[in-house]
Amino acid sequence: MNLHLHPQSSAVMPLLDIDLLRTFVAIIDEGSFAAAANKVGRSPSAISMQVKRLEDTTGTELLRRDARSVRLTAEGETLLGFARQFMDLNRRAIGALGRPELEGQLHLGLPDDYGETVLPSMLRRFSESYPSVVVDVTMQNTRETLALFDRGKLDVAVFSFDEDGGNAVGAECLFTDALVWVGAPGGTAHLHDPLPLAMWDESCVWRRSALAALERVERPWRVAYTCAHTPGQRAAVRAGIAIAPVSRIFAGDDVRILGEADGLPPMNDYSIGMKLRENPSEQAKVIAHHLRTFFSTLRDKR
Repeated sequence: MNLHLHPQSSAVMPLLDIDLLRTFVAIIDEGSFAAAANKVGRSPSAISMQVKRLEDTTGTELLRRDARSVRLTAEGETLLGFARQFMDLNRRAIGALGRPELEGQLHLGLPDDYGETVLPSMLRRFSESYPSVVVDVTMQNTRETLALFDRGKLDVAVFSFDEDGGNAVGAECLFTDALVWVGAPGGTAHLHDPLPLAMWDESCVWRRSALAALERVERPWRVAYTCAHTPGQRAAVRAGIAIAPVSRIFAGDDVRILGEADGLPPMNDYSIGMKLRENPSEQAKVIAHHLRTFFSTLRDKR
């Protein structure tokens, strides 16, 4: 389908504002007006006004919005492709007039529980800004991530640490959050004795905090499910086989948060740290900036 722009006169074609296009793309990439507002640094009401201005300029409806979703119209689909090209050309033009475009390879390591929450949006934004940088991602637990960093295999390491902070020496703290217990909605695993747990291995910060909390209240427990990867652990929780300790902000809508009213003790907070090499590359510096921005946005949402 063709997108028809309606000129204000026979001689003047309206110009598309790149700020409006950036907001339009952000709405689609982030999936909602609220998330797009966080990305572009505007209020949701300002985002709505920008969409209206863009629709006024193009003379057509671009988005259909309901309580749960935002959908592109056929004309919106057409504009989206042009908007991405427009933003790419703008980036390349600015780059050509300034310093050379950043290129090369970057090795990033982090636990997989952050891989499915941090990586999608953070890497998308990074690749939009630095499309010529190849990011090689390694997802391991914290102990293995830091071991790789110490051996010089990673440029940037993201990892978990607890209040003793033994592995956080020389690290920057990106985020601190509460650990919470989660179970299946309507599940009864938290009522069992001993308490069935879905856990990572002994090196996991969340595991140590969970077991310490249970020991304090002398609650019997057993490890019912061990998995090195977060999706497997969450599958056990959703199936009602066990409960698990997770970060509150990353708990998700598909599980139920359990607390003292459910007979479960509170756990200590945990933190997310970041380490860079002593003389970090430009690639490492810019992805570190994107990581700081991502976690700063998380703090603002709490």
